[in-house]
Amino acid sequence: MTVHTLPAFPIDQVRSRFPALSKLENPPVYFDNPAGTLVPQQVIDAVADAMATATHNLGGFFDGSKRAERLWLDGHQAMADMLGAASHREIVIAQSMTALTLHLSRSIGRLFKPGDEIILTQMDHEGNVSPWLLLARDLGLTVKWLPFNRKSWRIEPADLEPLLSERTKLLALNASSNMTGSVNDVAALAALAKKAGALVYVDAVQLVPHRLPDVQALVCDVLVCSSYKFFGPHLGVLWGREELLAMLEPYKVRCATEELPGRFEAGTPQTELLAGLAATASYLEWLGEATGHAGSRRRKIEGAYRSFTAYEDVLTSRLIEGLLALPGVTVQGITDPAALRHRVPTVSFTHAGISTHAIAEGLAKRGIWAWSGHNYALEPSRLLELDESEGVVRLGLAHYNTMDEVERTLAALSELVGGELVGRDAAVLA
Repeated sequence: MTVHTLPAFPIDQVRSRFPALSKLENPPVYFDNPAGTLVPQQVIDAVADAMATATHNLGGFFDGSKRAERLWLDGHQAMADMLGAASHREIVIAQSMTALTLHLSRSIGRLFKPGDEIILTQMDHEGNVSPWLLLARDLGLTVKWLPFNRKSWRIEPADLEPLLSERTKLLALNASSNMTGSVNDVAALAALAKKAGALVYVDAVQLVPHRLPDVQALVCDVLVCSSYKFFGPHLGVLWGREELLAMLEPYKVRCATEELPGRFEAGTPQTELLAGLAATASYLEWLGEATGHAGSRRRKIEGAYRSFTAYEDVLTSRLIEGLLALPGVTVQGITDPAALRHRVPTVSFTHAGISTHAIAEGLAKRGIWAWSGHNYALEPSRLLELDESEGVVRLGLAHYNTMDEVERTLAALSELVGGELVGRDAAVLA
């Protein structure tokens, strides 16, 4: 077995910041992170404080409204700094990534006409598939499907090029898969699509908890993510180039503002969650300082990501190594330790004879939380020829997880699948 040496990382300080880890005597192993991460205390405190002092609409002359305006601006500016946006005017915040994509796809669709082509990938979550399929149905667009490469587990530029034409109007792709964990070369793929004259819409929901994007370097037009996947409140965050957002027609009520980004933010802002969003960036800024980094907020957050990516990579390497040693297990994703830079620590697997749901239930009974099923990754399931009702067992690590938790999970899995267990009855794993 390979020796997995962890880099210096303040794991005890990190875990002390999360009540779900620090306030329970025997916390479960939270490996359900791709569906939503834990939240640090400072985010909880910020939300609670805003609910007590700033639950007011914007634009009033009184102090409560002015506090709410500051929270609104702080949340948008925090995400602009974190994603590398030119201005907070490029940041749109709403209920979820899916809601944002459904909304903006309607506005983008006004640029298209029947017979235009859009390219969707067989690697994406449904949040970046179904909105475009609905748009194609409504407008008479042609949909082309872009598969990921079964050897590299990534979307390759060579597979995109033949699909591009003068009729291509949109490429919708993900930065990282919520099933396989693979990370795509968004900049290279976007450059090809832009050369053909297409807009590029990027789902970075699974990337942002582990890798920090720089929207200026990615060449894309829109990037969306979800703050509850990176230690924050339940919100969706969208970055779009200001010139594009200013050109698009928003779907809004008549008396709503025409200013950016408010023209795309329907209804009264969730000021308490915006306060939590700003606090999420502050947590990451603290982690940058705790790992020895200084400078601007963006620089500190970059430092935090560099530190916890190196830490996560070691955990991921050990997890994959342990899974590969289990009889009947197939890891559905990159397994080469030399290629870890091309994946995030979302590791999915199947077993030749045991139901994914039975394995997930067996883990849950042992205090290890993980998801089973397709997890809204319908197209990847189909490309991999998986039973859609079964999908995969998905183990997703975050920077607050530990090597002890990885070993505990591997020991539990060895107990569950290492014997003569067969069939699909969850009771077998009781």
